[in-house]
Amino acid sequence: MTEASATKNLDRSGLAALPWSRARDLLATQTPKEDLTFFVGTVRPDGRPHAAGVGAIWVDDALYFVSGPGTRRARNLAANPACTVSVRLRGLDLTLEGEARRVADPSTLERVAAVYREGGWPATVQDEGFTAPFMAASAGPAPWHLYRFTQDRAIGVATAEPHGATRWDFTR
Repeated sequence: MTEASATKNLDRSGLAALPWSRARDLLATQTPKEDLTFFVGTVRPDGRPHAAGVGAIWVDDALYFVSGPGTRRARNLAANPACTVSVRLRGLDLTLEGEARRVADPSTLERVAAVYREGGWPATVQDEGFTAPFMAASAGPAPWHLYRFTQDRAIGVATAEPHGATRWDFTR
């Protein structure tokens, strides 16, 4: 993910805008080592929303998550890659808006699998996806697909000093 191309201070009490580096650095240091649940929101073909918790990680300045190919989330993303990702980081609630697309490149799969292993999930690359001794019961059978999230916008609300609320826009 790139640096923010525009920043808008959403705080109405006079606090300064938060720097994007705060959110980015928290993603880089808290994944995959801390127990965080990210929530991915997708759009069903009939326009209704769908949300599901995922284990996401920040690797090489990008956010990745895994999904079983038969899940509602994966089917929604295949039809429409637009989605949101939300997480409560230490000191910052973060919502990201953008698109998620499947990644099948072997070198990216290997790099991301290595970071998942650092965090305790023993993922290995198999058949353009991941396999492991365990996964969420709702994921279905392996191999599981990897998705790279590309953001257009992010909103952060600080829950620790320095407080504030900020929207960051990104140019692809």
